[in-house]
Amino acid sequence: MTDSKNNISFDEKYLAAIDLGTAKIGICVAKVQERDIHIVHYNEVPSEGIQSSAIYIPMLTAKAVRKAINEAEKELMIQIKSVVVGMPRNDVFQVSASAKLERDNPDEFVSPEEVRSIKESALKTYPLENPVRMAIYGAVAQSFTIDEDMCLSEKEIVGTLTPTIEGNFKVFIGRKQAVLAIEKLFKEDVTIQKKYFLPEVMAKATLSKEELKAGVALVDIGAGVTSISIYKGNVMRYYAAIPFGGKTVSGDIETECSLDEDLAERIKKRFGYCQPDKMGKENEKVLQIRLTDPYREIPVRYISEVITARYRELIDAILFHIQESGLQNGLRGGIVLTGGAAEQNGLEAMVRELSGFNVRKGYPKPLFSAPVGSKVFCTSATAAVGMILAANEEGLMDCATEMPVEEEVKPTPVAEPVQDPVEEPVSPTEPPVESVPQPTGERSGRKPKGPKPTDPNQGVLPLIWTTVKDTLLKFYDESNKE
Repeated sequence: MTDSKNNISFDEKYLAAIDLGTAKIGICVAKVQERDIHIVHYNEVPSEGIQSSAIYIPMLTAKAVRKAINEAEKELMIQIKSVVVGMPRNDVFQVSASAKLERDNPDEFVSPEEVRSIKESALKTYPLENPVRMAIYGAVAQSFTIDEDMCLSEKEIVGTLTPTIEGNFKVFIGRKQAVLAIEKLFKEDVTIQKKYFLPEVMAKATLSKEELKAGVALVDIGAGVTSISIYKGNVMRYYAAIPFGGKTVSGDIETECSLDEDLAERIKKRFGYCQPDKMGKENEKVLQIRLTDPYREIPVRYISEVITARYRELIDAILFHIQESGLQNGLRGGIVLTGGAAEQNGLEAMVRELSGFNVRKGYPKPLFSAPVGSKVFCTSATAAVGMILAANEEGLMDCATEMPVEEEVKPTPVAEPVQDPVEEPVSPTEPPVESVPQPTGERSGRKPKGPKPTDPNQGVLPLIWTTVKDTLLKFYDESNKE
């Protein structure tokens, strides 16, 4: 694209991200022009074959992913060729690793490429206990040591002068089968550009610079997994996952009230509330559900009591991991709740009361533009938006191509017939063919159009009339003889 006024050329590209969740598959497509990110499509479709954020029936998951991609392509008139994908968050544990680099040119400044080289070396040399079943999901640099006593961050190490660099990392390890299942989904016409460890990219999408520096716990409450990632000094210092989330709460309502899964989920979102004592007049309502005759009555307070019991258990597990990290006294930024299940009514106040921390909901930061009313501004979209921001920052390639617009075929205008006859060359072997005027009656008062043939030996009509006349005369003569 070119700005004709200033004669400046701008490169445009599409970036597409897919969030493989337990309850939904979120797809986000952004159109990027230089630093301007415009999210043109965000949608969620029900997921299948996924449990605790890991794929266990790839064939079912592939159908849901293809449906989400097809809907995006149809709406945007594009063809998606590649995507970035989030990795599972459950069954992931962290270990410490380090790597050392002896620099070839110690008189030159440390470059970002050398820092990346140290990180790659740490990942390649880390000894997995079972390489067949385990895989490295990602790594986060904790610190870099120079001159044996000075520790610097990843940003601070660039530009220093030192003969040796030693890097310390947190390495995140998960099940290899879960990664292979993701790759199985994208083997035909759509490829994977990169797989992201979601806690890192979600932090970029939701947390402020002040929170990252002061210390904050980012809690992502999904349908099947709740993850806790703790940041301090702009670095992720701790990660843990709890194998249940919002879907477990819906399952409790389904069991306790004898409802189906879909109805239990809708009742939870519409009438559910944490801490029923603080519901006010809503506490007195009774739901009348006509699944049987006579209908069944379920008090709203009872539903909220079921929700509160399960979320209290979840909050206790979250606070346990914060305590285990050893960073509980440094969380000046408090707790940030994100993910689809973080929208539960009253949850924010309940976490604040039980933990004593400042608590807020984590929505995607305004680092992009999007249509008014788009679902991308919800907490359930933070993972997909985070991947788009990370892919743009890393300069990944164009993920889609625009389909050619078929122009409407207009009929060719037909010229009006010319009244005057047009003489054409006559073939020497065939008689000329003239248009035969339609016979008209005397009463019509209309004359046949077109010139009459003056020569009886020319034209088709005179020949036909001569033949008919001879036949009639012959027939008349024979009849008189008889």
